[in-house]
Amino acid sequence: MYKIPSALAALLFLLSPICHATDAQTADPDALFDDTLLEEALVYPDWFKLSMGDLNDDLAEARNNGKKGIITYFGQKRCAYCEQFFKTSLSDIDIQNYLRKHYDIIAFDIWGIDDITDTDGKEYTERELSLHYKTNFTPSLVFYDIDGTPVFRLRGFYPPYKFRAALQFVVEEFYKTEKFSDYFARANPGEYFLLGGLTERDFFLEAPYDLSALIGNGKATAVFFEQGNCHACDLLHSAPLSQELSVQEIEKMDTIQLNMWADTPVVTPQGKLTTAKEWAKSLELFYAPSIVFFDDKGKEIIRVDSVTYFYRLWGVLDYVNRRGYDKSTDYQEWRLQQREVSQ
Repeated sequence: MYKIPSALAALLFLLSPICHATDAQTADPDALFDDTLLEEALVYPDWFKLSMGDLNDDLAEARNNGKKGIITYFGQKRCAYCEQFFKTSLSDIDIQNYLRKHYDIIAFDIWGIDDITDTDGKEYTERELSLHYKTNFTPSLVFYDIDGTPVFRLRGFYPPYKFRAALQFVVEEFYKTEKFSDYFARANPGEYFLLGGLTERDFFLEAPYDLSALIGNGKATAVFFEQGNCHACDLLHSAPLSQELSVQEIEKMDTIQLNMWADTPVVTPQGKLTTAKEWAKSLELFYAPSIVFFDDKGKEIIRVDSVTYFYRLWGVLDYVNRRGYDKSTDYQEWRLQQREVSQ
């Protein structure tokens, strides 16, 4: 009788659709939620820890308690995506117990001004540390191993099954031998199902897909990486991309839709002939849908590769079309600038 390898069995267990909470949103992690700013500030779970000011001290405490390392959590007080992370992944008892067994989680506010010393001895404010680790979207997590080396970053909100897989990926140290996108692909259904039809939209350019031909036309390019039988992809099109404001911004760009599992020929902005599948793999994409934005010179600006609804998507589209990347140090600073102007 064939025996499933232990590593694969653990992966399949973590990806199984177990859900112990009864809350409707927890039961369906893809359920839509309002992603505007929360009216009331979030409260961290009581088992989160606040840094002692030096992550090496935080790491030493974790090591003394038999942990494998620490996780730094970067969030915002009124972040709807952070709230969903607390309500879904962190309310799942299996996930919570697994996380707390192996890590201490240290909470930071991406706008915080408290001084923090990273494990390499460099000093930052909370804000500067969040910029250092390019936490464009909250919640973001940075995993440190027992020696204080940052080994993995998870940026944005993901369904519990994907967060569970990320935990397993780091705890079992698969990051030493493979990328998370490759690791996670092993748990996907067969490509026959992933190659199903995609949602057609008028704003997508038709093949052939030669992105190098778009260089210098003064417009940004948005590449939608999707897959068949994808509930999250359907939600992207039926919710945020059904809004007229989103469509207006999308139509200012050149937009291309690719099935990230297909052998569709593509010429990248850098002029490399490849396929949609190989390009998605080289970009280390592991979430569908993912949208990668390039400027008119072919340089990547930003990517949206986590759960995204209207407010966040429109903010990114606005940032790209108004060339916010030329006017601010990062996406979060740009959004803060726009918020202050509107007040």
